Amino acid sequence: MTATEQPPPAAGEHPEPGPAPREAVKSPLRGLGFLREPGRLFALAVTVVRAVFRRPFQFREFVEQFWFIASVTILPAALVSIPFGAVIALQVGSLTSQISAQSFTGAASVLVNIQQASPLIVALLISGAAGSAICADLGSRTIREELDAMEVMGVSPIQRLVVPRVLATVGVAVLLNGMVSVVGTLGGYFFNVVLQDGTPGAYLASFSALAQLPDLYISEIKAMIFGFIAGIVAAYRGLNPRGGPKGVGDAVNQSVVITFLLLFFVNMVLTGIYLQLVPPKGA
Repeated sequence: MTATEQPPPAAGEHPEPGPAPREAVKSPLRGLGFLREPGRLFALAVTVVRAVFRRPFQFREFVEQFWFIASVTILPAALVSIPFGAVIALQVGSLTSQISAQSFTGAASVLVNIQQASPLIVALLISGAAGSAICADLGSRTIREELDAMEVMGVSPIQRLVVPRVLATVGVAVLLNGMVSVVGTLGGYFFNVVLQDGTPGAYLASFSALAQLPDLYISEIKAMIFGFIAGIVAAYRGLNPRGGPKGVGDAVNQSVVITFLLLFFVNMVLTGIYLQLVPPKGA
């Protein structure tokens, strides 16, 4: 008997389990590693949605985060919406004058401002101002191992910290979208009537003739979804920093960039679905 051979088992004894056959070990599919991070992000989103309906709800944390996000975004949103509305009104007014359709300037500029510009302005500001702060806060707590200590004490960091912040971003986005729509519309009206010698009556008449209530609905739905995406991405990057304090700074930058990419993609999808489901007014 050589050194590599094992003696046969005695009667009544079970042979020791050896290493598993190579065919039984399943290796992960190659080329699918890029789906790991989106999968974890989606899992966090599902966990947050489920935790919203659990008790106790952190109402005080929600109010504090809501006030903080609103305080850092309301003034920049109002200031940014004015030039956005002006640019849209001037560009649309110039185009309609070239094709002798000045009577549709109001409808075109206002619909573009409400359906497209307002939700994106709100989401970009929330992601850049509030989302970066949320990511930095959660990232600093993570590297100090505060979240691990909370889990040891039986407190869920998702329910205690993430859920109030995500709901605050959604609430502020929905309310801020209405303000941005109004300010942008007024700015577009002013620049079209004053600078392009437009007719106030024709501006308002064309808007009321072509606009419909679902245009406002899709704007608010976009703002709600964009705010949820901004909060989830900021929380996910804050919960998974790499490399200590420097990793927290990198996570903040990554959260803003990832949110911007997701916002434009989701906006394209929602706009396509809306145009297919809601017929134009008068069609």
